[in-house]
Formats: sequence, C-alpha cells, structure tokens
Amino acid sequence: MAPTLPDDFEERFWRRHSNPKSGWSRTVLLPALLFAVYHRRWRLAGAALLFTAVNPILFSPPDDDDAWMTRVVLAERWWTRERKAGVFDRAYPNWLNLLNVPVSVYAFVAAYRRRPLRAGLAGALAMALKFWYVGALVRRYDDADPRED
Repeated sequence: MAPTLPDDFEERFWRRHSNPKSGWSRTVLLPALLFAVYHRRWRLAGAALLFTAVNPILFSPPDDDDAWMTRVVLAERWWTRERKAGVFDRAYPNWLNLLNVPVSVYAFVAAYRRRPLRAGLAGALAMALKFWYVGALVRRYDDADPRED
C-alpha cells in the first residue's frame, strides 16, 4: 500500500529536518531572540521565528544518520511518536523539558527588563537543559536502536 500524501509529506519533512545543518543552525535561535528582545529589534525576532518555521525544509536529507545532530532529530521523533511520550509525561528526560519552560520564560523576562547577566545566564541554562534533554533522548534511541526494526 502506497503511503498517503500526509504521511509522505511528514516523512520527507523529517528526513530533511534530520540534516545536521538544520539542527545546528537552530541552536542560535534562543540567543538571537533574547538579543532581539533585549534591544527591541522586533524585525530580528520576526526573522528568527520565520527562519525557525522554514528551517526544517531548507536542507536536503542527510546521506546517513551517523551525525549526532541527525540522531537528535530522529530520537525526538522516535520519542514523541513511536514511544508516545507526551510533553507532560513525568518520566526522565521529559522533566528536563518541563524545567526548561520557566527558565526560558525567565530569560525572556530578564531580556525584556534589560538585565543582560540574568538573561544570558538563564538563556545558557535553558540551552544546557535542551542539550541535556536531547542527549538523553539520543542515548535512549541508540540503546533501543529503532533503525533496525
């Protein structure tokens, strides 16, 4: 049975998004948004958000899944889809993502209030929590080795 159009589109989306260039280029989003909020550069914030929206389709699919950032994207998809782990699932590593929410909000509040040290520290902590989260997902993904199923 041939895949339906939405399934095919979704598969192509994820294959392109798994290009390591897509993932690594998205790591500048939080610093760019904090900078934009701090300096009241709303066009920059809009451009950063637009880049985030189109980023997953900008790059061609990777040749293999050896790159760590490729496995990050594959692991996130696997964790949320195949494992049916919800955002509010209290299992590790989801609590890292939940903890990231107030930290990120605080970073934006500090940037808006023009508290650069607080915004920078909270932004760095938010990024560290995100990398900790995706690192844990990649370890679980590699241990489960869903690619061989």
